[in-house]
This record gives sequence, structure tokens and C-alpha cells, in this order.
Amino acid sequence: MPYTLEHKSRSKERILESATELFCRFGFDKVSISQVMKLAKMTHGAFYAHFESKEALYKASFLQTLNGSSTGRLAKAPFSIKHLTQIASNLLNLRALTEQSRPSPENMLFNEIGSDSAEIRGLYEKSYLGVLKIIEKRLIALSKLNGLSVATQASISEKARAMLAALVGAVAIAKSIQSEEERQLILSAAQNQILTMLGVGELSIN
Repeated sequence: MPYTLEHKSRSKERILESATELFCRFGFDKVSISQVMKLAKMTHGAFYAHFESKEALYKASFLQTLNGSSTGRLAKAPFSIKHLTQIASNLLNLRALTEQSRPSPENMLFNEIGSDSAEIRGLYEKSYLGVLKIIEKRLIALSKLNGLSVATQASISEKARAMLAALVGAVAIAKSIQSEEERQLILSAAQNQILTMLGVGELSIN
């Protein structure tokens, strides 16, 4: 008896959910189709009934949750210094990142640095530009909120790029360091650098 459309839809969703969890935690290169299907409790052969490749699965997993990510919600929240510093706090907390079960623009930036896949590099750029735009909007809104004259778009973009580079660089290095103490020192230093650019005092990342 052939499978119903409802059954096929549920099966595809199970694969997507399993892939999302694994990709979010380990990144594209460190996850295999076999691992995804094992977590989904399905046979390896069932994969190709729903996706043509691991790249296609990754793209579907990422795009499915892009609009519902914490970064996306943060962009729609009221503009304030609290929300802007929350970006720094959230993205620099490695323990929180490893506990996430859904992909987000920041996960892409941290996990897929230097990918050899053209498809993944395209998604990486989409993630980068999305987060960059959010930070730029925050900087503009913060200036208006504090009654300051808004700087030129070029200077705002430059500051946003510097902040994002500090975020991604710090997490990328920290993920490769075994010492938990040193990892937290790296994250804290980068966070405080970003908060200094915002004119805000130091925050704890505990």
C-alpha cells in the first residue's frame, strides 16, 4: 500500500527536525545523512524520497526556521539599549548556543566558517547580511532613542561590521579552546569590546 501524503509529510518533518538539531549543534560538515536518519528513527534509504542531497536538507532546515529565530524576534522587539546588548550577550554565550535545538543566522556564522560548499557559502552570506542589517538598525534606533544625531550610513555599517567580526571571531576561537576558563575569558573580552563600542558598561556572560 503506497504511503499517504500525510504520512510522507510527517516523515519529511521528522527528517527536518532531526537534521535541524544536529546541524545546529555540529555544523554541516560534521553531520552525515546516516546520523540524521538514525536520530529520526528511519532507514537511510528513506532520505532520498524527500531530499536530493545533504545540501538541500541543510537549506530547507535553515530556511524553515529563519523567520522564527531569536535574532529575527529580537529585530522586531522594541528598540532599546537592553535589546542591543542582548545580541552581544546571547551570541557570546557558548553554553546557550550548544543547548539550542534550532538553527539561526548566528549558528550559521559560527559553524560554517570556510565551508567548501557553494550552497552553504550562499546561506552563510545570507546569514551574515541578515545579522549585519539587524545590528545596523539597532545602532540607528539607539542613536535616535538617546537624542543623538544619526551617523552616516557608512560609519554605522563600519561599526556594525566591527561588532559582528568580534562576535563571530570570538566564538569561532572559543569553540576550539579546551579550557573552559580561557573560553569564557575570550568571550567576555569580545563582549566588553562590543559594549564599549555601544557606550555601555561591562556585562557578565554567566
